[in-house]
Amino acid sequence: MTARMREPAVAGRFYPGESTALARDVAARMAHAHAAAPALVVIAPHAGYMYSGDLAGQTWARCAPPRRTVLLCPNHTGIGPRISVWSGGPWKIPGATVPIATALRDAIMAEAPTAHLDDSAHAREHAIEVHLPMLLARRPDAEIVPIVLGRLDLDACVALGHALSRAIAATAEDTLVVASTDMSHYISAAAAAELDGHAIARMVAIDGPGLHTTVEHERISMCGYVPTTVALTYADDRGAKRAELVGYTNSGERSGDFDRVVGYAGIIVA
Repeated sequence: MTARMREPAVAGRFYPGESTALARDVAARMAHAHAAAPALVVIAPHAGYMYSGDLAGQTWARCAPPRRTVLLCPNHTGIGPRISVWSGGPWKIPGATVPIATALRDAIMAEAPTAHLDDSAHAREHAIEVHLPMLLARRPDAEIVPIVLGRLDLDACVALGHALSRAIAATAEDTLVVASTDMSHYISAAAAAELDGHAIARMVAIDGPGLHTTVEHERISMCGYVPTTVALTYADDRGAKRAELVGYTNSGERSGDFDRVVGYAGIIVA
């Protein structure tokens, strides 16, 4: 029996829906970046390309991904369990089909007892899909494990980060972990820059617990702080030495509305 394929949910809305236009758009957003290098973790935004695509592209352009990538994102729909690992087959985007790294998925499920094989959380979720054209631009033969995360307390985030580390080590193949997140939502650009600066300081320090505590204590409306906490815990486990802020911006730079912005950050951890 053939595993069910995941069809695009936001093609033509968050990014171009036609393959040639999409390839051209991604190439333009990745142009003029510094030389790419291997990374353990990429942290990048997931808004429509009009708003965060340039920063996401410049972040991805700095990374030389291995064949396998685990993509972690927040659950924007509220559907499904708190840790939803895609159980089906490949993901489609315009012009490409991305296979699932099934052996790694099996290893993650073996190491993470609170994870569930679930497709409902993925059906309409945009925050992984928008990264796939950029991943494929860097690594056309990529294989992925998509994971949607609901609200998790700090202990659960740390436990999942350790589980990812054990699973990836057990399969003995280089793997990139992606944390898909936007930053503060619908506050002034000045307020967002201040609050997001506190979160970014913890991210570039590779301090997952510190990020989780900071976001919750300061009530920062960073939608993907749970995936980012998990990814930073993984990176620390794997001996990450440095984290670089590629850039920070907000939606007002495109909309002209600086009173109610969404913040965006791109970070590479190696």
